[in-house]
Amino acid sequence: MKKIVIALGGNALQEAGGPSTAEAQLETVEKACEHIASVIEQGYTVIVAHGNGPQVGRLVLQNEYAVPVTPAMPFDVCGAMSQGMIGYHIQQALGKVLRKRGLDNQVATLVTQVVVDQNDPMFQNPTKPIGPFYTEDEAKAIAAEKGYTMKEDSGRGWRRVVASPLPVEITELSAVKCLIDGGFTVVTVGGGGVPVVKNAKGELSGTAAVIDKDLAGEKLAEDIDADALLILTAVEKVCLNFNKPDQKDLDTITVAEAGEYISQGHFAPGSMLPKIEAAVKFAKSGPGRKAIITSLDNATLALAGKAGTTVVGG
Repeated sequence: MKKIVIALGGNALQEAGGPSTAEAQLETVEKACEHIASVIEQGYTVIVAHGNGPQVGRLVLQNEYAVPVTPAMPFDVCGAMSQGMIGYHIQQALGKVLRKRGLDNQVATLVTQVVVDQNDPMFQNPTKPIGPFYTEDEAKAIAAEKGYTMKEDSGRGWRRVVASPLPVEITELSAVKCLIDGGFTVVTVGGGGVPVVKNAKGELSGTAAVIDKDLAGEKLAEDIDADALLILTAVEKVCLNFNKPDQKDLDTITVAEAGEYISQGHFAPGSMLPKIEAAVKFAKSGPGRKAIITSLDNATLALAGKAGTTVVGG
C-alpha cells in the first residue's frame, strides 16, 4: 500500500466567513474527511497533518482575555491544545465517515513535538499568520497595545505574525511509525507540531513559534518514506501571476522550474510559498517521489493526475 501524507489547509478546518464555534469546525472537518476517506478507500495508507493558524490564534486571545480569572498558558501550550482539539475533531469526523462507508480503519491523534533550531533566523523575521483578520487601523492599534508584529496577508486583511522556524526533528517519530504499522490512520504534526528547542543535555523546552504545517508535513513524509505528499489548499492549481489578467495555471513542473518561479517572486510568503518549498523539498528527496498541490475537493482526481499541480524531480 502506498503511503501518502495529506497536509490539510485552513479551509478544511474552518469555513471562510463562517462562525468559529466548535460545532461549525466539526461540521467543516466532516466535509473535509469525506475527501480523505475517498483516498483511503482507494487503498492508500494516509497520514494527516494539518494547520492551526486560526485556532491557536483564538486560544491565545482567550488566554489573554481570561488573565483576570486564570493564568494564561504560554504559546507552545496553546499549540498543544490546538493539536488535541483539531485532532479530536478529525478523529470524530473521519471515524464517522469511514464507518458510513463500511471501512474499519481506526484514527489516532498523536500530540507531536518538533525540534527547531533556537538560532533559526526566522525568529528575527516573523512571517507566520495566526488568528483572525483585522483592518489596517485595528492591526496598528493592536501592535501598539500588545507589541505584536502585524502584517498584511495576501490582500485578505491584516493578521498577527509569529516566527516560523524550520522543522529539524520529529520527536515522536518512532511512535508515529508504530501506529502506521498497526494499521491506524494517524493525525500528527498538527499545526506543524509543538515547536521545541533542545539543550546540550538533550532536554526539550517549548518556544513561541508556529512551524509551517506544509514544511512539517514534508519532513514527516521524508521520515516515514512516503510515496507522495498531498498539500490541500483553497485553489485547484498553483498559478503564476495569481489574480492578474495573465494568470497561468501550472500542471506538472520540475523542481528546477519551481525554483525559477520562486526566484521570480510568484508566490506569497506565508501563503503559497511554503507549499511550493515543501513540494520541491519532497520531490528532491528521493527517486519517484512527487508532491501535489490542489484543492480539497480535487484530492482524488489529483492523485490520478487529472487535477492539481504536481512537482517532480529533475
